[in-house]
Amino acid sequence: MLSAIVIKRQDPSHRRNKHLCADAGYRGAEHLRAIEGHGYIPHVVSRRKETEIKRRNPKHKARRWVVEVCHSWFNRFRKLLVRYEKLERSFLALNHLAAAIIAFRKVPLNVNIIYG
Repeated sequence: MLSAIVIKRQDPSHRRNKHLCADAGYRGAEHLRAIEGHGYIPHVVSRRKETEIKRRNPKHKARRWVVEVCHSWFNRFRKLLVRYEKLERSFLALNHLAAAIIAFRKVPLNVNIIYG
C-alpha cells in the first residue's frame, strides 16, 4: 500500500521528513523495515503508552486514529454505510454532501440551530 501512495508536491528548499503514524499491529521488525524502506519515519505507539501521554497532557490528541474517526463520522449516514446507489456519481455526490454536513457540524456557532 505504501508504494501506491503518490504525493505530488513541489520540491521544497529543504528536505522535509515524511512521518507515518501506525498502530501496534505494525510494531514488528518486518513492518518497520518496510516503512523505512519507503522513506518514512515510523511512529508506532501502543494504546497504553498513548493513554499515559494523554494522562500527563490532556490537550494531547491521538494522531493515528484520525482516519478511523472520520470513517465513524461517515458511517452515521446509513445511505453511505450500505451502498444502495448504482451510479458512481450519485454515490460520490452523497459522500460530498455527508462531508459538508460533517464540516458544518464542527463549526462552532453562537446561535442555537437544530440540525441533524
